[in-house]
Amino acid sequence: MLVLTLYPFVNALVISFTDYNLVREPNFIGFENYVTLFKDADFLSTLTATVKYTIFTVPFQLAFALFIAYILNFKLKGINFYRTAYYIPSLLGGNVAVAVLWRFLFQQEGFINRFIGLFGAAPIPWFSSVNGAMAVIVFLKVWQFGSSMLIFLAALKDVPQELYEAASVDGSTRFYSFFRITIPLITPTIFFNLVMQMVNAFQEFNGPYLVTGRGPLNATYLTSMYIYDNAFKYFNMGYASAASWVLFIIIMAVTAVLFATQNRWVFYSDEGN
Repeated sequence: MLVLTLYPFVNALVISFTDYNLVREPNFIGFENYVTLFKDADFLSTLTATVKYTIFTVPFQLAFALFIAYILNFKLKGINFYRTAYYIPSLLGGNVAVAVLWRFLFQQEGFINRFIGLFGAAPIPWFSSVNGAMAVIVFLKVWQFGSSMLIFLAALKDVPQELYEAASVDGSTRFYSFFRITIPLITPTIFFNLVMQMVNAFQEFNGPYLVTGRGPLNATYLTSMYIYDNAFKYFNMGYASAASWVLFIIIMAVTAVLFATQNRWVFYSDEGN
């Protein structure tokens, strides 16, 4: 923890106030890196792309994970196999082979365009349009819903069955019970998954880097990729460290807002006792 996390974390803050290229000794320049960052159109563009990516990815991923977890909570034949199968994408999502497969699926003559062509739709220029490139990496992240699904599944199993039975006696439909019983009781789990997936989305690197790169007009050039380029391509380590700390502060700010507003919609079991 000290060597691999805390030391690099603090050291990055120190380096962010220097001009450092990994070769010569760091030269202290104060807040110059931070001032330059907010005048850098490329950096601001990556922040916009990262926020857009997060806004699209997190809600869709959580909704899809909850939907699959709800289905897998039923007692079905071979259910353990399906639970394992649905979790596998989360293990393979950052794999280079998966990135190659994903590019093949969404290329102009790929499987996705051939499939939608069966319904008479024109091929979509996934990698040559701004929205198409963003959609490709969003789909890839949503596809990696396994971790959230398992956590949702555990939460669903903790919901007392007596509540569903009582609601059924009162004439409640399964759809109504889901939104009036299930959702309120698992809001702490929804909150946990929301925070974790939001943090992960802001730091996403593998998918966009391997599948779309910067994308057309830098549409998929996320802040994590910008930090990587400055640190390991241009050897501007001080500037990259400053960018990483700005990203950290943004993540902390968004997390703080989520924690500040959780009392309005998150219901814990010990409340009101």
